[in-house]
Amino acid sequence: MNNTSGGALLTALVAGLAWGMAGNIQAGSIFVSGHDSDFHASAGNTVGAQNIINRALDYTRGGNTAPILLIETSTANLGLGDHLDSEVGLINSGYTAGNTPGKHYVKVSASGFLTANLSLYSSIFIPSDHGGTLTGDDLQAINSRSGDIFSYLNAGGGLAAFAEDGFRVPAAVGPQPSNFGFLPFLVTSAPHGEYENGNSLTAFGASLGLVNSDINGNYSHNVFLTTGGMNVVDVDATGEILSLAWRGSLGPSGVPDSGSTLALLGGASALLLAMRRPKAN
Repeated sequence: MNNTSGGALLTALVAGLAWGMAGNIQAGSIFVSGHDSDFHASAGNTVGAQNIINRALDYTRGGNTAPILLIETSTANLGLGDHLDSEVGLINSGYTAGNTPGKHYVKVSASGFLTANLSLYSSIFIPSDHGGTLTGDDLQAINSRSGDIFSYLNAGGGLAAFAEDGFRVPAAVGPQPSNFGFLPFLVTSAPHGEYENGNSLTAFGASLGLVNSDINGNYSHNVFLTTGGMNVVDVDATGEILSLAWRGSLGPSGVPDSGSTLALLGGASALLLAMRRPKAN
């Protein structure tokens, strides 16, 4: 076999190997936001808030029609003022209770979440605590399953979570759980409430189907201080990060692993170049 035909065959074999291995890599999807869209799906710029919820769930479900998993132990947060029922916000966005394929959700309490089989769901929906009905008990339960959530995401699952600034009914036992503690690579500000005026989408955010009117006209309650390796969806008028999204695998500590597929393809290319290098006489 001459060098030309041998090289062509080797190129095809390596490309096929790389494609096959990359095709078998499961990719989870995450959308996190400082918007309390579950509140504003019922009050304020409802059209924009509902579109944020739908685009977040479309992205994190990735075409999977299994129901989403909503955690809501109680509506005790409503007693704090400035809160509305997150389940109603989800319903207003077009979702219906049920465990059949389509735009359906299954609701569990904090104790139910602890034993839930996450693989049955296309995405986990985590309400906001300032605006919605995420209680300390709920967040404590979610944070305690951080490792299980990483495994679920790496198996192709999804997660959509909204604003957390600690304004919620306390956990029943122990200190307040960490905001977004289920994704410990995320770093948020101290409570950061602001009216949404002058917010703007990135090109990535626009690719999700969002428009600028969706992310303005309501309130947000936290910003992210770093990307955590994720893609920026939108920023406020001062450039601070309001929402992040990611699709891919997570490393051992949960950090988004942007190099796994690139490393595979890079290794395949290096192998190809080495085997095609002319031999010395």
